[in-house]
Amino acid sequence: MVIEDFTFGSIKVDGVEYDHDIVVDRGHIRKRKKGPSKEFRNKFGHTPLTTREEIPWHCQLLVIGTGMDGHLPLSPDVKQEAGRRHVQLRVLPTEQAIDLLNTHPSRTNAILHVTC
Repeated sequence: MVIEDFTFGSIKVDGVEYDHDIVVDRGHIRKRKKGPSKEFRNKFGHTPLTTREEIPWHCQLLVIGTGMDGHLPLSPDVKQEAGRRHVQLRVLPTEQAIDLLNTHPSRTNAILHVTC
């Protein structure tokens, strides 16, 4: 899997362009379903990533791309759950997360926010 391009609101992976947040789970791409986290939007000022979502925990490293400017918030339960599962968590602006994914893809999953 190669992430070829990233611009505000769009990401291209293996020649396929996505105009929404994506989840990378053991090499497979799916849309991030943030509906379960929307109830926390007012608290964080943005729909955060919470453990109510389908997080791809089956990995050694979980990379969270927090958007173009790094504004995607994480609820504290995500960090706690990563620790409980012994999953290393790296939280970076999406561009930096992509660089990490492209250089260390083995046993790595990701959630990539493509705006803000």
